[in-house]
Amino acid sequence: MSRSQLAPGVEVVAVPGRGLAVRTAEGEFLSVRTSDADEHALLSRLSGTMTEGGPDDELDRIVRAFEGAGYLADGPRSPRWPADRRDIRLLGDPVLTEQLAALLRALGAEPTRPAPDATADDLPADEPAAVVWCLDGPVPDGLWDAADRLPERGVAWLRCHREGWQAYVEPLAATPGDVTSAHVRARRLAATPAHRELAAYWSGPRTSGAPVHLTAPAAGLLAALLADDLSRWATGAPDTGDLPARRRLRCVDLRTLTVTEHPVLPVPDVARIPKKAG
Repeated sequence: MSRSQLAPGVEVVAVPGRGLAVRTAEGEFLSVRTSDADEHALLSRLSGTMTEGGPDDELDRIVRAFEGAGYLADGPRSPRWPADRRDIRLLGDPVLTEQLAALLRALGAEPTRPAPDATADDLPADEPAAVVWCLDGPVPDGLWDAADRLPERGVAWLRCHREGWQAYVEPLAATPGDVTSAHVRARRLAATPAHRELAAYWSGPRTSGAPVHLTAPAAGLLAALLADDLSRWATGAPDTGDLPARRRLRCVDLRTLTVTEHPVLPVPDVARIPKKAG
């Protein structure tokens, strides 16, 4: 057997009077028909603790069924952060970048935080593998225009910002043609009947009452989402949600820490109107 251990997130439980059941990584329970197989031997095989024994056709059949269903893995693996993608530059507000830097270092990256007022134009000649920009407030008009061109230079580009009690984690752009911040703004304007109000909110000025302060749990959640996106991009880990990571806009309600996902696509360039002949 090429695989003999349960995949991460998959578990088998003994149900009194009903035999074994598998809990899938999605949280569903499925009954396991073991027929004449030794359940103790099966559990030992699936946990990776079974020593070599004699041939058992029924046990092998069940293990093959687990493998065919995708419930087995080669063994525990922790993909390493590739050396050529470790240099991550963090721009923006320390309330977010400090927590993000700590998470990235724990994962194997080497994040650096330039001066607080640094921009994408201030990057040195030895460009980083990725740039992350975190704002504890709305994005001023034009602030991210230059950074939107980073993927054209081979630099991955990830960002988040806050609008009142809502925070937005935008999809990572790694290659030309991926979703940029300008695309997200255009899609959000197109999706709301209050597009004039939203555009005015972005451009300011805005009158506010008591300020919204990011709590440590809220900042930690945003940092964790960003770190997970970067880690999956760096290690090539597959997408796990319903939406591809590069086509997913996430909105975080900072009052309840609820995360909702929305599909977002690049906005194609507008074709020029051809000139009339003559």
